[in-house]
Amino acid sequence: MPARREVLAGIAALVGAGAGKGKPRARTLHRDDFRHGLGRWVIEAEQPASVTARGGVLEIVAPAGLTLWFRPVLTGPIAIDYDLQAVSASGPFDRVSDANCFWMARDPAVPGGDLLATPRNGRFEAYDTLETYYVGLGGNTNSTTRFRRYVGRPGDRPLLPENDRRGAADMLVANAWQHLRLTAEGERITFARDGRTLFDFHDPAPYREGRFGLRTTATHLRVRNFAISSLA
Repeated sequence: MPARREVLAGIAALVGAGAGKGKPRARTLHRDDFRHGLGRWVIEAEQPASVTARGGVLEIVAPAGLTLWFRPVLTGPIAIDYDLQAVSASGPFDRVSDANCFWMARDPAVPGGDLLATPRNGRFEAYDTLETYYVGLGGNTNSTTRFRRYVGRPGDRPLLPENDRRGAADMLVANAWQHLRLTAEGERITFARDGRTLFDFHDPAPYREGRFGLRTTATHLRVRNFAISSLA
C-alpha cells in the first residue's frame, strides 16, 4: 500500500507540473475599482456632463458626445476587461445606445503619438485622425454594433460588411450588467461580450501601442471592475 501511494503521488506531481506549462497566465497591469476619483481619466466632452467614480461604479451621464480616456499608454499584447450597464430609467439621457470604446489609440500627427497632447472637443468627428480600433456597441439608438479600424484620415472610418452587425443578439440590453473584453494580441484583435466573441479581426499591420477610451453620446452608462492585463 505505501508503494502504491508513492506511485500515485508521483503521477499527481507530474500532472501538476504539466498544468503549469503552455500559455502564461494573464498578469494585471492596471486596475480601477472606481473608489478613488477620476485621477486616472481624462474627460473630453462636447457639452457639460456628469462623470463620477464612487462606490465601485463609474457613472456617466452625457447630454452629447463624450470620450473618457484612461491615462496610461498600453502596449500589447493586452486584454481590457470591464462590466458595463446602459441605464434606462427616468433620467433625461437614459437612452439605451452607444456603449462604445477605442483601444490602442494614438495620434499619428503628434510626436510619440500622444493623443492627450491635443485635447479634443468630444465631437465624434474629432477622432477621425486617430489610428485606433473602435467598437460602437448598440449605436444609432441600439440598432447597430460595428467594429472599425481607424486609419488616421478625416472623414474615413473604414467599415467592412462583416463588421456591421444589426441582429438583436448583438445589441445592448437595458439595465443589464454585461462583461466586455477587448484584446490586442499581435495581429489578432477581438471584442467579446459575456464570453461571446462579436468581432475577431486579423490586422496584418496591427496597432501595438496606444490608449483606451470609453465613448458615448446622449446616454447614461455605468462601468465597474475595470482591469487591463498583459497577454505576453
